[in-house]
Amino acid sequence: MKKVFLYTVLVLVLAGIYVAYENMAKTLPFYEQLTQTRVGNTVDLQNDDQKEAHFVGSSKCVECHKENHTAWHNSQHPKMIQDPRKDPSVVVADFSKLPQDANFALKDAVYTVGGKFKQRYMMRKDINGTEDYVLGNYQWNVQTQKWQAFKPWKYWYKTAYPHDNEQLPTSRACDGCHFTGFMSKEKRVETGIACESCHGPASKHIEDPDSKVYLASLSDPVRQNEVCLQCHMRNRDMRLSDHNMSDIYGDARDYPFGYEAGKSLSEYKLPAPFTLGHETKEFYANGMGKKNRTQGNEFVHSMKGKHGITCINCHNPHTLAPTAKDNTGNALCMKCHGFGSIIGPHQESLEKHTRHKAASKGSLCVECHMPKVGRHTGKSPITVRTHLFGFTTPAETIKYNMPHETNACFACHKEDRTMQTLQDDLEQWGMIGWDKR
Repeated sequence: MKKVFLYTVLVLVLAGIYVAYENMAKTLPFYEQLTQTRVGNTVDLQNDDQKEAHFVGSSKCVECHKENHTAWHNSQHPKMIQDPRKDPSVVVADFSKLPQDANFALKDAVYTVGGKFKQRYMMRKDINGTEDYVLGNYQWNVQTQKWQAFKPWKYWYKTAYPHDNEQLPTSRACDGCHFTGFMSKEKRVETGIACESCHGPASKHIEDPDSKVYLASLSDPVRQNEVCLQCHMRNRDMRLSDHNMSDIYGDARDYPFGYEAGKSLSEYKLPAPFTLGHETKEFYANGMGKKNRTQGNEFVHSMKGKHGITCINCHNPHTLAPTAKDNTGNALCMKCHGFGSIIGPHQESLEKHTRHKAASKGSLCVECHMPKVGRHTGKSPITVRTHLFGFTTPAETIKYNMPHETNACFACHKEDRTMQTLQDDLEQWGMIGWDKR
Protein backbone atom coordinates (compact mmCIF):
# COMPACT_ATOMS: atom_id res chain seq x y z
CA MET A 1 0.00 0.00 0.00
CA LYS A 2 2.87 2.31 0.89
CA LYS A 3 4.54 1.61 -2.48
CA VAL A 4 1.32 2.42 -4.33
CA PHE A 5 1.03 5.68 -2.40
CA LEU A 6 4.64 6.66 -3.17
CA TYR A 7 4.17 5.71 -6.80
CA THR A 8 1.04 7.87 -7.01
CA VAL A 9 2.86 10.80 -5.42
CA LEU A 10 5.75 10.38 -7.87
CA VAL A 11 3.38 10.33 -10.84
CA LEU A 12 1.65 13.48 -9.60
CA VAL A 13 4.97 15.23 -9.05
CA LEU A 14 6.20 14.29 -12.52
CA ALA A 15 2.88 15.37 -14.03
CA GLY A 16 3.19 18.67 -12.21
CA ILE A 17 6.72 19.14 -13.49
CA TYR A 18 5.57 18.31 -17.04
CA VAL A 19 2.69 20.80 -16.86
CA ALA A 20 5.00 23.46 -15.44
CA TYR A 21 7.51 22.80 -18.22
CA GLU A 22 4.80 22.97 -20.88
CA ASN A 23 3.70 26.29 -19.43
CA MET A 24 7.21 27.69 -19.33
CA ALA A 25 8.75 26.09 -22.44
CA LYS A 26 7.80 28.87 -24.82
CA THR A 27 8.91 31.67 -22.54
CA LEU A 28 12.18 30.09 -21.34
CA PRO A 29 14.16 31.24 -24.43
CA PHE A 30 13.23 34.81 -23.52
CA TYR A 31 13.93 34.50 -19.79
CA GLU A 32 17.30 36.26 -19.92
CA GLN A 33 15.86 39.08 -22.02
CA LEU A 34 12.78 39.61 -19.87
CA THR A 35 14.71 39.56 -16.59
CA GLN A 36 17.61 41.73 -17.75
CA THR A 37 18.44 44.60 -15.41
CA ARG A 38 17.19 47.98 -16.58
CA VAL A 39 19.95 50.52 -17.16
CA GLY A 40 17.60 53.49 -17.38
CA ASN A 41 16.62 55.75 -20.26
CA THR A 42 19.43 58.29 -19.92
CA VAL A 43 22.55 56.08 -20.08
CA ASP A 44 24.68 56.36 -23.24
CA LEU A 45 25.20 52.77 -24.44
CA GLN A 46 27.77 53.52 -27.15
CA ASN A 47 31.30 52.37 -26.32
CA ASP A 48 34.12 54.90 -26.17
CA ASP A 49 35.49 53.98 -29.61
CA GLN A 50 32.16 54.49 -31.31
CA LYS A 51 31.77 57.93 -29.77
CA GLU A 52 34.81 58.94 -31.83
CA ALA A 53 33.79 57.08 -35.01
CA HIS A 54 32.28 58.51 -38.18
CA PHE A 55 29.84 57.14 -40.78
CA VAL A 56 31.29 55.15 -43.67
CA GLY A 57 28.29 53.69 -45.55
CA SER A 58 26.94 50.16 -45.91
CA SER A 59 29.33 49.25 -48.73
CA LYS A 60 32.00 48.85 -46.04
CA CYS A 61 29.89 46.27 -44.20
CA VAL A 62 29.18 43.77 -46.96
CA GLU A 63 32.57 42.04 -46.94
CA CYS A 64 32.15 40.64 -43.41
CA HIS A 65 28.36 40.69 -43.09
CA LYS A 66 27.24 39.50 -46.50
CA GLU A 67 24.15 37.58 -45.36
CA ASN A 68 22.74 40.44 -43.28
CA HIS A 69 23.69 42.96 -45.95
CA THR A 70 21.83 40.98 -48.62
CA ALA A 71 18.74 40.64 -46.42
CA TRP A 72 18.76 44.37 -45.66
CA HIS A 73 19.39 45.31 -49.31
CA ASN A 74 16.23 43.45 -50.34
CA SER A 75 14.08 45.09 -47.66
CA GLN A 76 12.13 48.37 -47.79
CA HIS A 77 14.57 50.36 -45.68
CA PRO A 78 17.21 51.12 -48.34
CA LYS A 79 14.40 51.97 -50.78
CA MET A 80 13.01 54.88 -48.79
CA ILE A 81 15.15 57.28 -50.84
CA GLN A 82 16.00 56.35 -54.44
CA ASP A 83 17.41 58.09 -57.50
CA PRO A 84 14.99 57.89 -60.47
CA ARG A 85 17.71 59.05 -62.85
CA LYS A 86 19.79 55.98 -62.06
CA ASP A 87 16.79 53.64 -62.08
CA PRO A 88 13.54 54.98 -63.64
CA SER A 89 11.67 51.88 -62.43
CA VAL A 90 11.63 53.23 -58.86
CA VAL A 91 8.93 55.72 -59.91
CA VAL A 92 5.53 54.18 -59.12
CA ALA A 93 3.35 57.17 -60.05
CA ASP A 94 1.53 57.81 -63.32
CA PHE A 95 3.05 61.13 -64.35
CA SER A 96 0.76 61.33 -67.37
CA LYS A 97 -1.99 62.18 -64.88
CA LEU A 98 0.00 64.71 -62.83
CA PRO A 99 -2.30 67.72 -62.19
CA GLN A 100 -1.54 70.84 -64.19
CA ASP A 101 -0.91 72.97 -61.13
CA ALA A 102 1.92 70.70 -59.93
CA ASN A 103 5.10 72.64 -59.21
CA PHE A 104 7.32 69.87 -60.59
CA ALA A 105 7.67 67.34 -63.39
CA LEU A 106 9.32 63.94 -63.42
CA LYS A 107 12.51 65.45 -64.87
CA ASP A 108 12.81 67.67 -61.78
CA ALA A 109 12.73 64.80 -59.29
CA VAL A 110 16.19 64.14 -57.86
CA TYR A 111 14.95 61.55 -55.39
CA THR A 112 11.81 59.54 -54.71
CA VAL A 113 10.61 59.17 -51.12
CA GLY A 114 8.88 55.87 -50.32
CA GLY A 115 6.85 53.89 -52.82
CA LYS A 116 5.07 51.17 -50.88
CA PHE A 117 2.06 53.17 -49.66
CA LYS A 118 2.76 56.62 -51.09
CA GLN A 119 5.53 58.29 -53.01
CA ARG A 120 6.79 61.86 -52.83
CA TYR A 121 9.35 63.65 -54.98
CA MET A 122 12.36 65.72 -53.92
CA MET A 123 13.77 68.64 -55.91
CA ARG A 124 17.15 70.23 -55.32
CA LYS A 125 16.97 73.64 -53.63
CA ASP A 126 20.06 74.66 -51.68
CA ILE A 127 19.85 76.94 -48.66
CA ASN A 128 22.65 79.44 -48.04
CA GLY A 129 24.97 77.38 -50.22
CA THR A 130 24.20 74.13 -48.37
CA GLU A 131 22.78 71.12 -50.20
CA ASP A 132 19.06 70.83 -49.59
CA TYR A 133 15.78 69.77 -51.16
CA VAL A 134 12.06 70.51 -51.17
CA LEU A 135 9.05 68.29 -51.84
CA GLY A 136 6.62 68.59 -54.72
CA ASN A 137 3.09 69.83 -54.00
CA TYR A 138 1.57 66.50 -55.08
CA GLN A 139 2.17 62.94 -53.86
CA TRP A 140 1.16 59.64 -55.45
CA ASN A 141 -1.13 57.50 -53.32
CA VAL A 142 -0.11 53.94 -54.15
CA GLN A 143 -3.16 52.47 -52.43
CA THR A 144 -5.71 54.52 -54.38
CA GLN A 145 -3.55 54.93 -57.52
CA LYS A 146 -4.26 58.67 -57.56
CA TRP A 147 -2.40 61.94 -57.20
CA GLN A 148 -3.33 64.02 -54.18
CA ALA A 149 -2.21 67.43 -52.94
CA PHE A 150 0.64 67.39 -50.46
CA LYS A 151 1.40 70.16 -47.98
CA PRO A 152 4.35 69.17 -45.79
CA TRP A 153 3.94 72.27 -43.63
CA LYS A 154 0.51 71.22 -42.29
CA TYR A 155 1.83 68.99 -39.50
CA TRP A 156 2.68 69.91 -35.90
CA TYR A 157 5.30 72.40 -37.12
CA LYS A 158 2.83 74.39 -39.26
CA THR A 159 3.57 77.62 -37.36
CA ALA A 160 7.32 77.18 -37.79
CA TYR A 161 7.43 77.49 -41.59
CA PRO A 162 5.82 79.52 -44.38
CA HIS A 163 2.86 77.69 -45.90
CA ASP A 164 4.71 77.00 -49.11
CA ASN A 165 6.31 73.67 -50.10
CA GLU A 166 9.28 75.49 -51.57
CA GLN A 167 10.05 77.14 -48.24
CA LEU A 168 10.20 73.96 -46.14
CA PRO A 169 13.50 72.11 -46.67
CA THR A 170 13.61 68.35 -46.36
CA SER A 171 16.67 68.78 -44.13
CA ARG A 172 14.26 69.81 -41.38
CA ALA A 173 11.32 67.47 -42.02
CA CYS A 174 12.45 64.25 -43.72
CA ASP A 175 16.17 63.75 -44.08
CA GLY A 176 16.94 62.79 -40.49
CA CYS A 177 15.13 59.48 -40.88
CA HIS A 178 15.45 58.89 -44.61
CA PHE A 179 19.18 59.53 -45.13
CA THR A 180 21.71 57.57 -43.08
CA GLY A 181 24.00 59.88 -41.13
CA PHE A 182 21.90 63.01 -41.43
CA MET A 183 20.11 62.69 -38.09
CA SER A 184 23.27 63.19 -36.05
CA LYS A 185 25.84 64.69 -38.43
CA GLU A 186 23.69 66.57 -41.00
CA LYS A 187 25.51 64.67 -43.72
CA ARG A 188 23.68 62.50 -46.26
CA VAL A 189 26.13 59.63 -46.05
CA GLU A 190 23.78 57.19 -47.73
CA THR A 191 20.29 57.22 -49.21
CA GLY A 192 17.68 55.29 -47.25
CA ILE A 193 17.92 53.58 -43.87
CA ALA A 194 21.20 51.66 -43.88
CA CYS A 195 23.34 49.67 -41.43
CA GLU A 196 24.66 52.64 -39.46
CA SER A 197 21.16 54.02 -38.85
CA CYS A 198 20.67 51.12 -36.44
CA HIS A 199 24.26 50.29 -35.43
CA GLY A 200 25.80 53.76 -35.25
CA PRO A 201 28.93 55.05 -37.04
CA ALA A 202 31.25 52.20 -38.00
CA SER A 203 34.63 53.69 -38.98
CA LYS A 204 36.40 52.31 -35.89
CA HIS A 205 34.78 48.90 -36.38
CA ILE A 206 35.95 48.80 -40.01
CA GLU A 207 39.51 49.52 -38.88
CA ASP A 208 39.36 46.97 -36.05
CA PRO A 209 36.53 44.39 -35.84
CA ASP A 210 37.14 44.11 -32.09
CA SER A 211 35.98 47.70 -31.78
CA LYS A 212 32.24 47.05 -31.68
CA VAL A 213 29.34 48.94 -33.18
CA TYR A 214 26.10 49.20 -31.21
CA LEU A 215 24.15 45.94 -31.08
CA ALA A 216 20.66 46.68 -29.82
CA SER A 217 19.91 42.98 -29.27
CA LEU A 218 22.45 42.91 -26.41
CA SER A 219 21.01 45.95 -24.66
CA ASP A 220 18.40 46.49 -21.99
CA PRO A 221 15.25 45.36 -23.86
CA VAL A 222 13.43 48.63 -23.24
CA ARG A 223 16.37 50.58 -24.65
CA GLN A 224 16.73 48.07 -27.48
CA ASN A 225 13.62 49.44 -29.17
CA GLU A 226 15.10 52.92 -29.50
CA VAL A 227 16.79 52.18 -32.81
CA CYS A 228 13.28 51.68 -34.21
CA LEU A 229 11.58 54.41 -32.20
CA GLN A 230 14.00 57.04 -33.50
CA CYS A 231 11.78 57.09 -36.60
CA HIS A 232 8.76 54.90 -35.84
CA MET A 233 7.45 57.20 -33.11
CA ARG A 234 5.66 60.48 -33.74
CA ASN A 235 7.51 63.29 -32.03
CA ARG A 236 8.04 66.98 -31.45
CA ASP A 237 11.26 68.98 -31.57
CA MET A 238 13.07 68.35 -28.26
CA ARG A 239 13.64 72.08 -27.84
CA LEU A 240 9.90 72.58 -27.34
CA SER A 241 10.27 71.11 -23.86
CA ASP A 242 11.58 74.51 -22.74
CA HIS A 243 11.15 76.80 -25.80
CA ASN A 244 8.26 78.18 -27.80
CA MET A 245 7.72 77.38 -31.48
CA SER A 246 8.66 80.96 -32.34
CA ASP A 247 12.12 80.30 -30.87
CA ILE A 248 12.82 77.59 -33.43
CA TYR A 249 11.01 79.18 -36.39
CA GLY A 250 12.50 77.92 -39.65
CA ASP A 251 14.46 75.20 -37.86
CA ALA A 252 11.86 72.90 -36.26
CA ARG A 253 12.96 69.28 -36.76
CA ASP A 254 10.60 66.37 -37.30
CA TYR A 255 13.22 63.89 -36.10
CA PRO A 256 15.46 63.55 -33.02
CA PHE A 257 18.32 65.77 -34.21
CA GLY A 258 21.66 64.62 -32.81
CA TYR A 259 20.65 61.04 -32.00
CA GLU A 260 22.80 58.04 -32.93
CA ALA A 261 22.04 54.38 -32.22
CA GLY A 262 23.14 53.57 -28.68
CA LYS A 263 22.72 57.07 -27.33
CA SER A 264 19.81 57.90 -25.05
CA LEU A 265 16.86 58.60 -27.33
CA SER A 266 14.99 60.30 -24.49
CA GLU A 267 17.64 63.03 -24.57
CA TYR A 268 16.84 63.82 -28.21
CA LYS A 269 13.20 62.90 -28.81
CA LEU A 270 10.06 64.46 -27.37
CA PRO A 271 7.15 62.07 -28.06
CA ALA A 272 3.96 63.49 -29.56
CA PRO A 273 1.73 64.46 -26.63
CA PHE A 274 -1.19 62.27 -25.64
CA THR A 275 -3.50 62.04 -22.64
CA LEU A 276 -5.85 59.08 -22.28
CA GLY A 277 -9.40 60.12 -23.07
CA HIS A 278 -8.40 63.09 -25.23
CA GLU A 279 -8.36 62.69 -29.01
CA THR A 280 -5.72 64.50 -31.08
CA LYS A 281 -4.90 64.74 -34.78
CA GLU A 282 -2.51 61.83 -34.36
CA PHE A 283 -4.28 59.58 -31.82
CA TYR A 284 -7.74 58.40 -30.94
CA ALA A 285 -8.75 58.95 -27.33
CA ASN A 286 -7.71 55.41 -26.34
CA GLY A 287 -4.15 55.93 -27.63
CA MET A 288 -4.43 54.14 -30.96
CA GLY A 289 -2.72 55.95 -33.81
CA LYS A 290 -4.71 57.51 -36.62
CA LYS A 291 -1.66 57.65 -38.87
CA ASN A 292 1.35 55.60 -39.91
CA ARG A 293 4.59 55.85 -37.92
CA THR A 294 2.81 55.72 -34.55
CA GLN A 295 3.95 52.18 -33.75
CA GLY A 296 6.35 53.39 -31.07
CA ASN A 297 3.87 55.72 -29.39
CA GLU A 298 1.48 52.80 -29.04
CA PHE A 299 4.04 50.13 -28.22
CA VAL A 300 5.62 51.87 -25.22
CA HIS A 301 2.17 51.92 -23.57
CA SER A 302 1.39 48.29 -24.42
CA MET A 303 1.78 45.36 -22.03
CA LYS A 304 4.43 43.94 -24.35
CA GLY A 305 6.51 47.09 -24.27
CA LYS A 306 6.23 47.42 -20.50
CA HIS A 307 7.29 43.80 -19.94
CA GLY A 308 10.42 43.90 -22.10
CA ILE A 309 9.21 42.48 -25.41
CA THR A 310 11.06 44.17 -28.26
CA CYS A 311 10.48 45.08 -31.87
CA ILE A 312 12.95 42.46 -33.07
CA ASN A 313 11.14 39.71 -31.18
CA CYS A 314 8.54 40.02 -33.93
CA HIS A 315 10.38 41.73 -36.80
CA ASN A 316 13.59 40.53 -38.40
CA PRO A 317 15.72 43.70 -38.18
CA HIS A 318 17.29 43.11 -41.60
CA THR A 319 14.42 41.77 -43.72
CA LEU A 320 11.72 43.56 -41.62
CA ALA A 321 9.55 40.43 -41.90
CA PRO A 322 6.87 39.73 -40.88
CA THR A 323 4.80 42.63 -42.10
CA ALA A 324 1.06 43.32 -41.99
CA LYS A 325 0.98 42.85 -45.75
CA ASP A 326 2.54 39.39 -45.64
CA ASN A 327 2.26 38.05 -42.10
CA THR A 328 2.76 34.46 -40.98
CA GLY A 329 -0.72 33.83 -39.63
CA ASN A 330 -0.68 32.82 -35.97
CA ALA A 331 2.69 31.09 -36.08
CA LEU A 332 4.68 34.09 -34.89
CA CYS A 333 2.36 34.87 -31.97
CA MET A 334 2.15 31.24 -30.94
CA LYS A 335 5.92 31.07 -30.55
CA CYS A 336 5.33 32.63 -27.14
CA HIS A 337 1.60 32.34 -26.53
CA GLY A 338 0.24 28.82 -26.11
CA PHE A 339 -3.07 27.44 -24.91
CA GLY A 340 -3.03 26.90 -21.19
CA SER A 341 0.28 28.76 -20.82
CA ILE A 342 0.94 31.32 -18.09
CA ILE A 343 0.79 34.14 -20.63
CA GLY A 344 -2.27 32.80 -22.44
CA PRO A 345 -4.48 32.22 -24.22
CA HIS A 346 -5.96 30.42 -21.23
CA GLN A 347 -8.50 28.35 -23.16
CA GLU A 348 -7.99 24.81 -24.42
CA SER A 349 -8.19 25.59 -28.12
CA LEU A 350 -8.20 28.39 -30.66
CA GLU A 351 -11.93 28.12 -31.28
CA LYS A 352 -12.71 28.39 -27.57
CA HIS A 353 -10.50 31.46 -27.35
CA THR A 354 -11.88 33.31 -30.37
CA ARG A 355 -15.40 31.87 -30.66
CA HIS A 356 -14.70 31.61 -34.40
CA LYS A 357 -13.76 28.69 -36.60
CA ALA A 358 -10.03 27.95 -36.47
CA ALA A 359 -9.49 28.56 -40.19
CA SER A 360 -11.47 31.82 -40.27
CA LYS A 361 -10.29 35.42 -40.25
CA GLY A 362 -11.82 35.77 -36.78
CA SER A 363 -9.21 33.36 -35.43
CA LEU A 364 -6.19 35.30 -36.70
CA CYS A 365 -4.35 36.94 -33.79
CA VAL A 366 -3.58 40.15 -35.67
CA GLU A 367 -7.17 40.73 -36.72
CA CYS A 368 -8.33 41.10 -33.11
CA HIS A 369 -5.18 42.31 -31.34
CA MET A 370 -3.68 44.42 -34.15
CA PRO A 371 -6.71 45.64 -36.13
CA LYS A 372 -6.35 48.21 -38.89
CA VAL A 373 -6.92 51.62 -37.32
CA GLY A 374 -4.76 54.18 -39.16
CA ARG A 375 -4.22 55.73 -42.57
CA HIS A 376 -1.04 56.47 -44.51
CA THR A 377 -2.58 59.72 -45.75
CA GLY A 378 -5.91 61.40 -45.09
CA LYS A 379 -7.25 59.94 -48.34
CA SER A 380 -5.86 56.43 -47.88
CA PRO A 381 -7.89 53.43 -46.75
CA ILE A 382 -7.53 52.31 -43.14
CA THR A 383 -4.70 49.76 -43.34
CA VAL A 384 -2.19 50.69 -40.59
CA ARG A 385 -2.32 48.12 -37.79
CA THR A 386 -2.18 49.17 -34.15
CA HIS A 387 0.70 48.13 -31.89
CA LEU A 388 -1.21 48.47 -28.61
CA PHE A 389 -2.12 44.75 -28.80
CA GLY A 390 -5.03 45.07 -26.37
CA PHE A 391 -8.49 44.12 -27.61
CA THR A 392 -10.79 47.10 -28.21
CA THR A 393 -14.44 46.26 -27.67
CA PRO A 394 -17.34 47.81 -29.61
CA ALA A 395 -18.29 49.69 -26.42
CA GLU A 396 -14.82 51.24 -26.24
CA THR A 397 -14.93 52.18 -29.91
CA ILE A 398 -18.20 54.05 -29.29
CA LYS A 399 -16.94 55.58 -26.04
CA TYR A 400 -13.83 57.00 -27.70
CA ASN A 401 -15.73 58.13 -30.81
CA MET A 402 -13.58 56.04 -33.13
CA PRO A 403 -14.66 55.16 -36.68
CA HIS A 404 -16.58 51.89 -36.50
CA GLU A 405 -14.43 50.33 -39.22
CA THR A 406 -11.44 50.48 -36.82
CA ASN A 407 -13.19 47.99 -34.54
CA ALA A 408 -12.01 44.42 -35.11
CA CYS A 409 -15.48 42.92 -34.71
CA PHE A 410 -17.29 45.46 -36.86
CA ALA A 411 -14.67 45.30 -39.62
CA CYS A 412 -15.86 41.76 -40.37
CA HIS A 413 -19.49 41.99 -39.28
CA LYS A 414 -20.62 45.39 -40.53
CA GLU A 415 -23.15 43.76 -42.87
CA ASP A 416 -24.85 41.50 -40.33
CA ARG A 417 -24.29 43.01 -36.86
CA THR A 418 -24.49 46.36 -35.09
CA MET A 419 -21.96 47.66 -32.60
CA GLN A 420 -24.38 46.99 -29.77
CA THR A 421 -25.19 43.42 -30.80
CA LEU A 422 -21.45 42.75 -31.17
CA GLN A 423 -20.92 44.02 -27.64
CA ASP A 424 -23.82 41.87 -26.44
CA ASP A 425 -22.21 38.82 -28.05
CA LEU A 426 -18.96 39.40 -26.19
CA GLU A 427 -20.75 39.81 -22.89
CA GLN A 428 -22.82 36.69 -23.49
CA TRP A 429 -19.62 34.75 -24.21
CA GLY A 430 -18.18 35.90 -20.88
CA MET A 431 -15.34 37.79 -22.59
CA ILE A 432 -16.08 41.19 -21.05
CA GLY A 433 -14.92 42.27 -17.59
CA TRP A 434 -15.42 45.40 -15.52
CA ASP A 435 -12.90 47.36 -17.58
CA LYS A 436 -14.45 46.60 -20.97
CA ARG A 437 -18.06 47.74 -20.47
